[in-house]
Amino acid sequence: MWANKFPRRTFLKATAATAAAVGVGDVFSIGEWMKQANAAPVTKIPSLCETCSAACGMWVHVKNGRIWKVTGQKDHSQSKGRICARGHAGIAMAYHKDRITHPMKRIADNHFVPITWEQAYGEIAAKLKTVLKEHGPEKVFFSHNPRPTNKFYWPRLMAAVGSSTIQSHHSMCSTGRDVAYKWTTGGMATADIGKTKYIVFLGRNYVEGLSPSTAANMEAAHARGVTMIVVDPRHSNACLFASQWVPIRPGTDLALLLAIANVLLAENLYDKEFVDEWCVGFDEFRQGMKQYTPEWASTMTDIPAETIYAIARGLGNNRPASCIEQGYKAPNGCNYANGTQMFRMVACVNALLGNYGKDGGMKFSNPPKAGSLDAKKYPAPPKPKAARCDGAGIKGEFPLCQTSQGIVHLMPQRALEGKAKAGFLYRINVARNAPGPELLTKGYKALDLLVVCDVKWSETALCAHYILPECCPAEREDLPAVVSSTVTMRTAAIGLVHSECKPLSQIVTEFAGYIGAAKYFNFTQDDVANAIIKPLGVKLDELRVKGTIKVKAPAPKPLSFKTKSKKVELYCKAFADHGFAPVPQWEPPYSKAGKDTFVLIHGKQGFMSHTVTASDPYLLAIARRDGLERLWINADRAQKMGIKDGDLVEVASPQAKGRVRVKVTERVHPEAAYLPAGYGRLVPFLKTGVGFGISPNDFTPSRAEAISGHAMMMEVLVTVRKVGE
Repeated sequence: MWANKFPRRTFLKATAATAAAVGVGDVFSIGEWMKQANAAPVTKIPSLCETCSAACGMWVHVKNGRIWKVTGQKDHSQSKGRICARGHAGIAMAYHKDRITHPMKRIADNHFVPITWEQAYGEIAAKLKTVLKEHGPEKVFFSHNPRPTNKFYWPRLMAAVGSSTIQSHHSMCSTGRDVAYKWTTGGMATADIGKTKYIVFLGRNYVEGLSPSTAANMEAAHARGVTMIVVDPRHSNACLFASQWVPIRPGTDLALLLAIANVLLAENLYDKEFVDEWCVGFDEFRQGMKQYTPEWASTMTDIPAETIYAIARGLGNNRPASCIEQGYKAPNGCNYANGTQMFRMVACVNALLGNYGKDGGMKFSNPPKAGSLDAKKYPAPPKPKAARCDGAGIKGEFPLCQTSQGIVHLMPQRALEGKAKAGFLYRINVARNAPGPELLTKGYKALDLLVVCDVKWSETALCAHYILPECCPAEREDLPAVVSSTVTMRTAAIGLVHSECKPLSQIVTEFAGYIGAAKYFNFTQDDVANAIIKPLGVKLDELRVKGTIKVKAPAPKPLSFKTKSKKVELYCKAFADHGFAPVPQWEPPYSKAGKDTFVLIHGKQGFMSHTVTASDPYLLAIARRDGLERLWINADRAQKMGIKDGDLVEVASPQAKGRVRVKVTERVHPEAAYLPAGYGRLVPFLKTGVGFGISPNDFTPSRAEAISGHAMMMEVLVTVRKVGE
């Protein structure tokens, strides 16, 4: 077992040493050789996990040039000394069987051949120049999951070619939330769970979500006796720490919030002084809330009216140390047609509680400011003037959508419409992580040029004309980032496992030379890193040793809101100007379950999040052993349908059919069917993950919500029928 982990380079060195020893008369001993290898020292190298977007700080323990294990960094705000199962397993990505080991060129469907870097750069540059000449930079886009290095290098490259369309993953994640907060409070405040007395989580799963620190925060709040209400169609593991689980009909959280506002206003439980000083549009808002009584909301949400009264009074009586937690993807960051207005109401209810800037309420972050390159010494490309090709920020399309995020899942449709011609994607698997895989695949393949830069094969990589292999996180150093009141950075823990893989900074810099943009990359990665940390008083060599360093936090700022009015906009004029309701009002979700249908919802498991984790052999082994890919349906409905726990069922929507075992449970609302996310990989030659489980994205059509453009990932009805035992 150990021999399989011994690196080839170390083996050759040992063999040479052994041969030399034999040559001078010593006797070779495999036992002695293994003894020395086992006794080799273990070094700890600071890094960041990349199995999910939390980017927890970790120590990579290295022995004999290979990864030995990982542990959490105590000073990192996400890990706080702990690493979850995803992080422990994900570090083995370096040795994954499905890594991309050479630059690849597609010559037929699912058929790629390795090529040299020079050929890849040359052919991509020639095709990009053709697109720019024939269609202009407005039909070129870049999509990614933002991380420090790619946030710096790729946008600079896109600016050099004149493209404005840079997109993050957020239209498949939190765009509904982020757009709502931008226009209501000017930015997102976060719940002060450490000091709150009463908090309501809407679908948010702190325990199985992303970082160990959120689970620890919820555990600590539970120990303090904080009242924590979890509203969710599914009884997630977050409910283990909650005071109460409130099951809700999928997609109706907006109705609950409207009714909470109604009670706060009707019973004078709101903060009048805060509203007078910091809110605009109160009269219109108050008038708008009058119709939404708890009795009305009960018919929408399936929550008893007395429960809604109790939650509203709990919030009001504990204000300002009470709050509605800010949310993320759940319940509505990208899931339902009423998502943006739902998050507008979260912000408005928190304003009624007067909790902004208060202990136990909602607080805006004020992180230390990082530096940037000297623009005189390292000139940046001019800011692009070309129109975006995803419609974000454009009147008549998605005028309120943030251009910092864009609408990533819309690009395949834009390609089919001829509105996009060339795309560059970095470490983002849209073709599997967004609804409508057939349309997404067809659209990406309709582009004149698609380049994917990634570590492992993915469904999106299969659509690419060219694939550029990046080295894995353990093999590379990335740019520093400010996280809370710390600066943190990944350093290279091991050498390259596959010699043809390169770090992103090198790939972009080298490619820039092929398109005549080298003058915008006349620096090293160290130059950028030093510029970022210079104002923080941190040295790069010190950061490489410590990984995470605490820095002096700026003095707290007086409360302010970065909206146009400089106040909380209970009535939002920008919404009115673009034809959207300026005061949130009830908008039903597209999908309401009937007698024979379920709303298909999805969510994370404690060890499984996305397609990245669903191709991890260690995590898959857990899932296979415990049957964790199963579809959850409510026990009462299952009994009426003649379905028993463990039966094989067919799940069907107008888009797709699939088969999976069923978990019969009381832990899910009768109108919801729950699938864990990430399973159901489609890449035919993946050595792990294919053929296990089904993906909720197969059953859901590809669409964009009207205000923020998010993907409405839970707007689908499915039927379920037994097909086997």
